[in-house]
Amino acid sequence: MKPLREIRSRTVVLPAENVDTDQIIPARFLITTSREGLGEGLFADWRYDAQGRPRPDFALNRDGASGAQVLVAGRNFGCGSSREHAVWALQEGGFLAVVSTDFADIFRGNALKNGLVPVVVDEATHARLVESPGTEVVIDIDASTIAFGSRRSSFPLEPFARYCMLNGLDDLGFLLQRAKEIAIFEEGAGPVPWKV
Repeated sequence: MKPLREIRSRTVVLPAENVDTDQIIPARFLITTSREGLGEGLFADWRYDAQGRPRPDFALNRDGASGAQVLVAGRNFGCGSSREHAVWALQEGGFLAVVSTDFADIFRGNALKNGLVPVVVDEATHARLVESPGTEVVIDIDASTIAFGSRRSSFPLEPFARYCMLNGLDDLGFLLQRAKEIAIFEEGAGPVPWKV
């Protein structure tokens, strides 16, 4: 993973509630353990018609959506099956963060472990973003804030997840970074103090 400190981007708004992981990346795309190409399947059943042509009324196909790195989603985004591919598809589709009033727990955990920022905002902030697709936002990972216009809101981000995002680490990378301390502990030299 690459270190992620700040995201400056326009938004794409997909306000539907209860978007499940099969809508994010349909099951027929789950034949790989690689992330490559999953961006093509992102919201495939909503994004394309039966002939594979882009639906012009779908949020990701509208003018101004290309290049946006922040998706503003409806409540309970990422519900349904535990599918890490959903996070991978969003990332391969160019997204670095998803903003919602709440996320399904397993999706949120998968997002944090893969470096996709799940930004939980209050109803009023969410409503402002939904009303104004294409809003320029700044997401500060270290401060755990999202700002646009004169509005600035904090969002919850666990210290371990923040540390990993700021340093471009996944769980394995974090452990490998501390291999020396782990070896000392395993040799019985006592507890090793480390901080996140």
